[in-house]
Amino acid sequence: MKRSKEEAAETIRKLMEVARSHFAEHGYAEAALESIVQEAGLTRGAVYHHFRSKKDLFRAVLADVQQDVAERVESEAATSEEMGEQLYLGCRAFILAAIEERNRRILLIDGPAIVGWEAWREMDRHHSMRLLREQLGLMQEHGYVRPMPLDALVHFISGGLNETALWLAGASVEPDAQEETMKMLAFLLDGLKKQS
Repeated sequence: MKRSKEEAAETIRKLMEVARSHFAEHGYAEAALESIVQEAGLTRGAVYHHFRSKKDLFRAVLADVQQDVAERVESEAATSEEMGEQLYLGCRAFILAAIEERNRRILLIDGPAIVGWEAWREMDRHHSMRLLREQLGLMQEHGYVRPMPLDALVHFISGGLNETALWLAGASVEPDAQEETMKMLAFLLDGLKKQS
């Protein structure tokens, strides 16, 4: 029994790794399930044993990407002891992870279109947005930021980060746009600080 669970977990891991590569490179519409199956060294039956459809497989890959991005955010934020710096580093990490070649098409373009905006937002709320809420809540508790409605603040910053990532992922962005974006991010987040 333990062996079959391990085999199933390995099959899913391999399938999702190959699928992620295909979805990132070709996009959802052009990624052929047959090619994914063949590269993973599996049968279509093995895929349908674990996932109901290509869309179901994509949804699992998207959740995996969301989890990876959230882990990057958490890891980067943890490199500082200072709350304001943690917030900046986490937001910066989100943008940089979201626009990476292996993530951007899945996370920013196909994700909302394939699983639907509400399902995509729910995944975001469970991963990166949750971390943003926790950090801002902690900062409010310690009097680090001005008092303001937490829900509105979280949605405002999260929406800005998502839109910024979409913009930076575009092909026509100026070469120094990323550097300018990070300066603007630091400036805006600094404005949240409570004035002494």
